[in-house]
Amino acid sequence: MKIAIMQPYFLPYLGYIGLIKHTDEFILLDDVQFIHHGWIERNRILKPNSGEQYISVPLIKHSQKTLIKDIKIRNEEMWKAKIKAQLVHYKKKAPFYNETMNVIDKILKYDTDSIVKLNKYSLEKICEYLNINANIKIFSEMDLKIKEPLSPDEWALNICTALGNVDEYWNPPGGITFFDITKYEKANIKIKFLEIVLEYYSQRRGKENFIPGLSIIDVMMFNSIEEINNMLDNYQFIEKQDKQLVKVKKK
Repeated sequence: MKIAIMQPYFLPYLGYIGLIKHTDEFILLDDVQFIHHGWIERNRILKPNSGEQYISVPLIKHSQKTLIKDIKIRNEEMWKAKIKAQLVHYKKKAPFYNETMNVIDKILKYDTDSIVKLNKYSLEKICEYLNINANIKIFSEMDLKIKEPLSPDEWALNICTALGNVDEYWNPPGGITFFDITKYEKANIKIKFLEIVLEYYSQRRGKENFIPGLSIIDVMMFNSIEEINNMLDNYQFIEKQDKQLVKVKKK
C-alpha cells in the first residue's frame, strides 16, 4: 500500500492534490503542534488585476502549544462571505468560474468549528469534482497506536509501521533533506518524493505574469477536469544519487 501523510491544508496547491490522487491512503496529521503562518487556515489566489492575495479562515486565539486537532474556527466572523467576494473577480475571465463556485458553495455550507474537519471536507469535495477516488483519514480519529517519535521524520515512519501493510511512503519533494531515508529502508518501506511539474496555464494575464503554485481553486477556475487530471499525472520523483538530488521520471 502507498500512503502519504500531510498536515491538513486549506484548499492546497496542485502538488498536495497529486499526493492524494496517486496514493492509496492519505492521512491528515493533526496530532502535532499548530504552526502560525503556514497553510492550514489560508492559501493564495489571484488578485483582481495583478499579483496574488490570501484567502483565509479566522481562528480562535489559542496557546502556542495547541495541537492542530484542537484549533477552532472563529465562525462569528463573516469569513465565508469574504472568501466568496474575493473570488468574484474570476467571473470576468475564468471559463470554469461557475463550476468552481459550485464546489466552493458546497464547502462553505459545511457547518463545523474544526479547521481539520473543514479541510478534510474541502479536499473530499475537490476530489469528488475532479473524479479522484480519495481515501482521506484524520490521524487523531484512527485510534492508531504508534511509537513515540524521537525526531520529526519519525512521525510518518511510525504511522507506516503501525499500519503494517505499507510498502511505500510518498512525500512532497521538500522533505528529501528532512527525512533520514535509511530509517525507512530498514523498515522495508520505500520513500518517494513526488514533484508535480507546475506548468504554465492561462490565467488570462499573459505568460510573463503567470503565478504558479496557487491554490487548486485557481487551477480549477481556468482548466477543465480533464486538463487538471493531466497536470496531476505530470509528475516526477526527486532522488538522492551520489549525494546529489536528481529528477527521475515516473515509471
